[in-house]
Amino acid sequence: MGAVSALSYKGHRYPVEVISHCVGLYFRFPLSFREVEELMLERGIVVSYETIRRWCAKFGQAYANALRRRQPRPGDKWHLDEVFIKINGRLRYLWRAVDQDGMLLDIPVQNRRDTAAAKRFFRRLLKNTGAVPRVIVTDKLRSYGAAHREVMPSVEHRQSKYLNNGAENSHQPTRQRERAMKGFRSMGGAQRFLSTFSGISPHFRPRRHLIPTSDYRTEMTIRFAIWEQITGAAGLPTAP
Repeated sequence: MGAVSALSYKGHRYPVEVISHCVGLYFRFPLSFREVEELMLERGIVVSYETIRRWCAKFGQAYANALRRRQPRPGDKWHLDEVFIKINGRLRYLWRAVDQDGMLLDIPVQNRRDTAAAKRFFRRLLKNTGAVPRVIVTDKLRSYGAAHREVMPSVEHRQSKYLNNGAENSHQPTRQRERAMKGFRSMGGAQRFLSTFSGISPHFRPRRHLIPTSDYRTEMTIRFAIWEQITGAAGLPTAP
């Protein structure tokens, strides 16, 4: 697939290389918009943090969607989990599903973690992935059992707090960003950020602990090339 053809950079006075690099930095690392602004200034590129914020809002989700379209089909074993998340001082719930290889399947934010919320999560998973797993693994929250019986009765359901490390560990990058951002201000804002972040950040996070250094570098070179392709960038310009 080529660049994000549905988007137009027309009217932007900065080249696509700068725009895509700023968006990539923000969603790849735990940086603020002001910190991205400072990194660009170090390279001789003067751009305000407010402009970077607008770029992330306009292009981030499209980049994330383009990367998701390149992902392989999900595996047949899904790990599901939910954690508390504080939004504007109130506790909400962040649900997450990953397959056995750690690929993120979905990450909705909901008000509750009751049976109705679990059912919505299950139905959304089936719709968004277009697949049905062989096995789902969850903790012992009762809502999972009730939702499983109604939405996925033919799927094997394993409930154990010890079998679900894959989903629990996948929350760590989100927690890191949540701390860096000093929390989220609204559910809509949290969902928009996490939807984009979860599409971009994993692209730059191959499972480094599982591969030799030389293979890791080769893999990252490939991923950088894919990023340039889907954003339409050709490489960050050097400072004058």
